[in-house]
Order: sequence, then structure tokens, then C-alpha cells
Amino acid sequence: MERIQLTEDLSFSRFVHGLWRLSDWNLTKEETLSLLLKTYEAGITTYDHADIYGSYTCEELFGEALALNPSLREKIEIVTKCGIVLESKNRPEHQSHHYNTSKEHIIASTERSLKNLQTDYIDVLLIHRPDPMMDPIEVAEAFTTLKKDGKVRAFGVSNFKDHQFTMLQSYLEEKLVTNQIEVSPYELENMDDGTLNLCLRERLTAMAWSPLAGGKLFTGTDEKSLRLRETLTKVQEEIGATGIDQVAYAWLLKHPAKMMPIVGSGNINRIKQAIDSKNMELNLDQWFEILHSSMGHDVP
Repeated sequence: MERIQLTEDLSFSRFVHGLWRLSDWNLTKEETLSLLLKTYEAGITTYDHADIYGSYTCEELFGEALALNPSLREKIEIVTKCGIVLESKNRPEHQSHHYNTSKEHIIASTERSLKNLQTDYIDVLLIHRPDPMMDPIEVAEAFTTLKKDGKVRAFGVSNFKDHQFTMLQSYLEEKLVTNQIEVSPYELENMDDGTLNLCLRERLTAMAWSPLAGGKLFTGTDEKSLRLRETLTKVQEEIGATGIDQVAYAWLLKHPAKMMPIVGSGNINRIKQAIDSKNMELNLDQWFEILHSSMGHDVP
């Protein structure tokens, strides 16, 4: 599988396995390890987490599986996120839903993630959401401490717009290596507002979450979903894809920003189908036809 170079000594697989629903899959730790090994054998080496996933349970479930095969850790890359605080029975000390990007919280959250994931280091740590109360000096201090202590190799952000990214970057010694953003044929906001252009300008590669629009491409009943489904089905037949999901992934892969789609499925066949979309080539007519369907009109 194609790899994306983030730093001189760190690269990701072009497709990333998303674990935000891991707790919903009701897998034993042996079954989780089996899924991890199957995705690895299919070419995926990068795994996406956040401390809050599964109401603060998914990292621990993954860590229990990884502990069954510790040698696998050096062959994969682990991404996790922090900064969102949720009310949860698993965090009784939390009194409300808010953001916290203080130095103390970032370091404490990372250390807890390391424990839950049963690893000594995180490959890339992301700030999960832009925080209106963010003190960039504290974020920079937290990043410096975590890097110096060998607990995090590199840092990025998630859901940041250009002005938010640029502001934070101006306080950091090292370059942020990715911005994890929502992009799909259905969701064009980050394509329209310059966020993808930011990635091109800064020579960094975005991670694309919800590349299938949370299932709207398959089951949505709004006018946009119906329009897109018809067009994706048409293009599917033209390029010989096995499903409209492959067309959606191929549409993302064709963009010059070289996005890394996050595949959030526990079904290895669905994951392999996503990976196989790398062999599907859309021409410009097909790419823009899908864009027009999403917008509801032609480009100017």
C-alpha cells in the first residue's frame, strides 16, 4: 500500500483504520487482535483513536488486544486525540461537556492513553477540536514536554480551520504533521472553505474522517443523499467498482491533497473493499459529476 511521509522518520499507510466504534463491535480481545492482524496484512499500519471514543473505553480495548502480541507495536502507528471532556460513568470527575487544552490536561490525558493502549509512546497526538479557551503557550509547553520525554513522536490537530491551525503553529517549535478533518462526497465544507488548501500550502496530508458521510451515501433520504447515490451508482457501473463506497473513496483519493481516508469498520471485507478502491480511477468528468451532484448545481 502507498505510504504517506509525515516526517523524515514517520509515515502512515494511505488508509487508516478508525477505532471510534470498537466498543460497539462486541469483540473479545482475541477477536480484536485478529481484526488488527487482518488489517495489517491488508496493508493498513495506522490506527486512529481518541481518549473519548466508546465513552473512554476504546483505547483500553485496543491495548488489551495489542498486549497479546507486543511485537506488533513496532510495526504500526497509533494516533490518538485529546482535548474534549465528556460526562461519562467512566469519568465520574467530569461535570460537563467542554474542551480542555491546558498543559496539565494534555499531559495527563496522554499519559492515561499510554496506559490504556499499553504502549510507551504515541506516534501522533492530535488536539481533537479547536478550543475557544486555548492558550497556545500551554499547548506548546505540553507538546515540548511530551516530545522530550519520548511519549509522543509528532503532533497534529483535528477539525481546525486555517486561522486556528496557523495561530497554533506559530507557537510551536515543530511543524504540525496532519489535520484530521471531515471530507466526503457529501460533506464539502473543508474543501470549500480553504482547509484543504491549507494542507496543500503547508505540505501536510489530511486524515479524512467520515469519508462515507456516516452512512448517508447508503441510507440518507434527503435530496442531496438521493442525488449522490444515483450518481455514485452510475459511476460505479462505469468503472466496475463493487459498491458506491469504492467510488466515494476513489473520489477522495484523486484529490491532489492526497488525503488519508479513515475506514471505521469492524468488518474486514468492508475494509478490504475500501483498500481496493486505490485501483479505481475516476476521470475528470466523473469526479466533477459527483461534485455537481453534491452541490446540486454545476461549477460556475
